[in-house]
Amino acid sequence: MTDLAVSTDLLRPVQGPTANAAGASKDKVKETAEAFEASFLSQMLKPMFEGLSTDGLFGGGQAEATWRSFLLDEMAKKTVSAGGIGLSDSVMNEMLKMQEGAQ
Repeated sequence: MTDLAVSTDLLRPVQGPTANAAGASKDKVKETAEAFEASFLSQMLKPMFEGLSTDGLFGGGQAEATWRSFLLDEMAKKTVSAGGIGLSDSVMNEMLKMQEGAQ
């Protein structure tokens, strides 16, 4: 996973009155909020798969256990891209409030 700490670049006021720069900043905030939601979902999915056996007729053995975290990350990203659970909207709103407060 990636580091999801709030970047100081996101808290810096947008330079100039152009809507394009503000839109780019908002897009970056949204991207970061969605990455946070994906990370959260991945961590929530992890315990669901820990007890599953990878042996058997259709099991992937040690390779499945090794690569399972990547599968969970992708499942979380797809869930977020399909609408997620609404966490990214709340995180984005809070990040925008922090950005406005820094101005």
